[in-house]
Amino acid sequence: MAKATPTKSAHITTKSLLPTAINGWEMFLKDQGSSTHTVKAFLSDARLLMKFLAPDKSIGTITTDDLNHFFEWMEKDRGVPCSPKTLSRRITSVKSFFRWLTKYGALTLDPAEKVAQRSVISPLPQVLTHDEYEAVLLAADRHRRNPKPDARYYTLIYLLLTTGIKKSECLGIHLNHVELESKKEPYIFIRYASPANRYKERKIELEQDWIASYKEYLAQYTPVDKVFPWSQRRLEYLLEDISEEAGLTKHLSFDMCRWTCALRDYQSGVEADKVREKLGVSKIQWRELFIKLRQLNGEIK
Repeated sequence: MAKATPTKSAHITTKSLLPTAINGWEMFLKDQGSSTHTVKAFLSDARLLMKFLAPDKSIGTITTDDLNHFFEWMEKDRGVPCSPKTLSRRITSVKSFFRWLTKYGALTLDPAEKVAQRSVISPLPQVLTHDEYEAVLLAADRHRRNPKPDARYYTLIYLLLTTGIKKSECLGIHLNHVELESKKEPYIFIRYASPANRYKERKIELEQDWIASYKEYLAQYTPVDKVFPWSQRRLEYLLEDISEEAGLTKHLSFDMCRWTCALRDYQSGVEADKVREKLGVSKIQWRELFIKLRQLNGEIK
């Protein structure tokens, strides 16, 4: 039975108070299958707003200035430590709350839209150099050429290095998400079960070298539903095997493959926004990621 998502806020109007609106959001988050941890964190952050604004203030009268003052209070005047990382998360939570209210008609304008996100810049990720990239693919390809051929290594690793998909996205690929008979270019469709993540869905073109390996892999393993019907840990072991065989001093990981893909695309002249779309990240997330990408490329320090 389909969930009537848009009706969850039908009883919420511009005159509703924050407690009513937040309760409606809680129902929505739980209906979407959000994890208990995510729901708890989002609600805790949103309810702090109730402590700052007047109790009789309706959601329709909340302005961008109100929210900016709220975050300034939380950062400097509340009297409770608020680290940059915590502040960034709370801004994200409040933005999500008001985006939901706007999307489903409780508000016509989103007061949180113009609130600046405070990103916390984490350390630069590791990427493969050109020589390391070639060594990894060579090591993976050797498994295809063994007396007992195994195309699984190359199929997995070359997919990660050329599409930039995340670990969770890789684990979620079904056979019918791979389209080899497209009239234009063969592609893989990255899909999400939760409607809340539909904006991350995208089609990514596939390399011909990968397609050849994929067909070998299908013949060898005959997967029935998932393209890679193994656990997360098992796939990580495959990356570790290749890391050792390629003689890397780094730890080959899903994240390293993702960043290597992004950097190689950017260095080859792909427009920054096309790289963003390929990675499936929002424009807000991209601000920090693009800074890192330019740092990795040696453009900025």
